[in-house]
Amino acid sequence: MKLSKEWRIGMKDMQQILPPPRNRGQLKKPTWIIVLLLLVCVFLVLSYIHPPQTSGSCYIFSASSCETFSSWLPPSFRVLSDDEIASSVVINNILNTPPIDSKNPKIAFMFLSVGSLPFEKLWGKFFQGHEGRFSIYIHASRDKPVHTSPYFVNREIRSDKVEWGTVSMVDAEKRLLANALKDPDNQHFVLLSDSCVPLRDFDYVYDYLMNTNISFIDSFTDPGPHGSGRYSQHMLPEVEKKFFRKGAQWFTMKRQHAVVVLADNLYYTKFRDYCKPGMDGSINCYADEHYLPTFFHMHDPNGIANWSVTHVDWSERKWHPKSYEKKDVSEQLLKNITSITESVHVTSEERRETMIMPCMWNGMNRPCYLFARKFLPETQDSMIELFSNYTTKQ
Repeated sequence: MKLSKEWRIGMKDMQQILPPPRNRGQLKKPTWIIVLLLLVCVFLVLSYIHPPQTSGSCYIFSASSCETFSSWLPPSFRVLSDDEIASSVVINNILNTPPIDSKNPKIAFMFLSVGSLPFEKLWGKFFQGHEGRFSIYIHASRDKPVHTSPYFVNREIRSDKVEWGTVSMVDAEKRLLANALKDPDNQHFVLLSDSCVPLRDFDYVYDYLMNTNISFIDSFTDPGPHGSGRYSQHMLPEVEKKFFRKGAQWFTMKRQHAVVVLADNLYYTKFRDYCKPGMDGSINCYADEHYLPTFFHMHDPNGIANWSVTHVDWSERKWHPKSYEKKDVSEQLLKNITSITESVHVTSEERRETMIMPCMWNGMNRPCYLFARKFLPETQDSMIELFSNYTTKQ
């Protein structure tokens, strides 16, 4: 009996030392955690379906922007309209159709001018001896040109009024392309202004453009007020802000791209109606700077170079680029321009971010520019005198 009593005392002591057994219900995770997780999941799904439209809503997630939050999520897919489907089919068929096989491939030089071309004599020197390898088209929006070179006689197309900053600039480009496409031998198309001059000899330009399979269309992202700040929500759903691009209008493009531009009506209409001065009260959008850069970024981003082969100097930070006067023209100036091998874009943000990329031609880093603007008429004699010197040293 004594032994039994001692054993019971020992067990009692052990119970005091050991922790009490856990309640079976405490093994489960607290219900409030599960409910919280479910609420977060539901909130994220709803935010994905109906994303926040104000910057204040975005700051719930991140101090950066709604784009940062949306980057966490998989891409959304929407049902395309009948017009978008039809446009996509046409564009893809044109891009996938082999180019016309020409026995005499030519470059179409398309001049956008208000009247006479002040550099006809210089261009005549550029074209001389290469007859049959080029075509010339002139869109004179105000006056009938008076010609000083036989290469330009009777090369005017039916023109219309062109106003700077309006979609009429794009209309003139399309009018030039339409006339140039009539000739099946034209395989590459160059848009030039009346202030453009050649920087290279004809053979160099011909080789540069004809022996590559891309178009030299300028296209870059500018998140500033003169880039994405010009975008209008009215362009939705076909043109989303993330696709909106900017670039110089002075392009060169291969035949397939020229046909695509003429075939497009859907996206052109969006820019005609919603990219113009005074949009939404205070936004000044210029279709000639945004339509083609955005259009080709959306439909054939790998088919364009993202820079223009026409040099222009924006270093003065004015509404218009630097104009070259007679005193500015020298062999050193032309050498400096033709030695540039990197394309530079500067955004319109207050911090003015600079983006630099090498000018790649068939996988090789080559000089970027074949033409230059904006040269004043007074420079023609100096340019003619220098032409043979600086082109023979290329």
